Amino acid sequence: MGYLLSLSKAQCIRALGLLFICVCHCYAVPMADKTASSLRLYNTLTKREEEFTSITPGKVLMYTCGPTVYGRPHIGNYASFLMADLLRRWLEVSGYEVIHAKNITDVGHLLHDRDQGDDKIEKQAKKERLDPLEIARKYEAQFLEDEKALNILEPFARPRATETVKEMLAMVRVLLEKGFAYETEDGIYFAVEKFPAYGALSGNTIEDLCAGMRIEEREGKHCSADFALWKKCVGENAPHLLRWKYETGERVYTEGDDAGAGFPGWHIECSAMSRKFLADQIDIHTGGEDNIFPHHECEIAQSEASSGRKPFVRTWVHRRRIQMGEEKMSKSLGNVLSLPDVIAQGFSPLDLRYYLLSVHYRTNLKFTDKGLDDAKKARRKIMEWMTEVGGMEGKVSKVGKEGEENMIEPWKEKFFAVMNNDLNTPAALGIIFDLMTWSRNQSQWSSGALAALKVLSEQIRHTFGCFDAEGELDLPADVLTLLTKRDEARKSKDFHRSDELRAEILKKGYEVKDTAEGQHVRKA
Repeated sequence: MGYLLSLSKAQCIRALGLLFICVCHCYAVPMADKTASSLRLYNTLTKREEEFTSITPGKVLMYTCGPTVYGRPHIGNYASFLMADLLRRWLEVSGYEVIHAKNITDVGHLLHDRDQGDDKIEKQAKKERLDPLEIARKYEAQFLEDEKALNILEPFARPRATETVKEMLAMVRVLLEKGFAYETEDGIYFAVEKFPAYGALSGNTIEDLCAGMRIEEREGKHCSADFALWKKCVGENAPHLLRWKYETGERVYTEGDDAGAGFPGWHIECSAMSRKFLADQIDIHTGGEDNIFPHHECEIAQSEASSGRKPFVRTWVHRRRIQMGEEKMSKSLGNVLSLPDVIAQGFSPLDLRYYLLSVHYRTNLKFTDKGLDDAKKARRKIMEWMTEVGGMEGKVSKVGKEGEENMIEPWKEKFFAVMNNDLNTPAALGIIFDLMTWSRNQSQWSSGALAALKVLSEQIRHTFGCFDAEGELDLPADVLTLLTKRDEARKSKDFHRSDELRAEILKKGYEVKDTAEGQHVRKA
């Protein structure tokens, strides 16, 4: 039936577009080389926009700080992950091979990002009366479910902190040997005064950090800004359930076999996982702006001090916060929304994806229901246009003019230029809507021009990741019956009856759009 044919056609077009991107990857010809500009990104470390170049031409090593799995991530967390996914997708469209690692933090992240207090996962485990790893796997599964619904690409590696402890301990030993770390009664700490560049990412200074924070004598820290690499299971940390032997990195399961046991500090985890799955030096590190200090600042210190190679990261990219009213979205403030909350309000996860990507990543987004509703409407308009592009063969002129295929090139150049300008998604979406209006006003197309338009639409589709069909609808039997009657009414040119049936279908929660390929149905 017509309403099913349109979907399969769109899927075919998408496959061809992605094949085009894959061919570009295979021949290592970055499409960005053919445009007027190359990618510029705002580097948090240097505090300015810089032209992006990778360590290895044609390949990008990229690390993203993943979730601490003690609860379902909220949409503020996903804003950061979506920014990283957008960047990865744009690098792929531009011809790069992206080796992307995104970790799972399942131990060692203490409350308030400090070196004392409860482990976030263990605190939730006590609340739910479960083993800490049961908690971690439960919320990791929810996170992966949400990422799939948001169409976030699967990374090359998704390491868990609990499975990388031996690598962390190896790094800790190197830091001790080199004099960048010292041992106290309750753990092993990194001495920030031994690393003069500490504070460059966040804009802090060692003097202010060491002078401005109260040192508790029991910690035995040289400077209040010194941070834990390894915490011993002594004192208030004695009951810590997830513990490993310092000498071997083996998990300790039984009481009485835990002499010298401890657990890693939060910061050392990402340094070790980034090194293991990528390299000592990587091209891009992403995260939310909350990660800048202390987490990412500490990563730089550990990684560069242990490897002796600088810079650890060439380009740091951070997403600004999502706000609910005048406050940031935060679990501690109790003003969070999860993806199931958004779905319960009648929105698709991809509506949320569009909304979060429609604002520049270095702008604070004040989340509103109206903004999400506007995003839903805008996304559907673009999807409708992409379906139209897939069915425009009937507009192809048999007598095409020489060079007509170049009529798409200015649009491609404009789209690439704004995306290369620090991922300027608001401007890119503006260009897409202008292109939609322009293309609909063209009465005839050459085969070359239409092919170029389809390629550009697929580049747009892959970049934003929210214009894909969300699967064929499982339509109720009564709706199928009405669609069949409406199809018959259209064929007999009974348009009055056709409109009546359209209204009946709408009352049942489905919208019908007539296309050259038949009836196209979607949720109202």
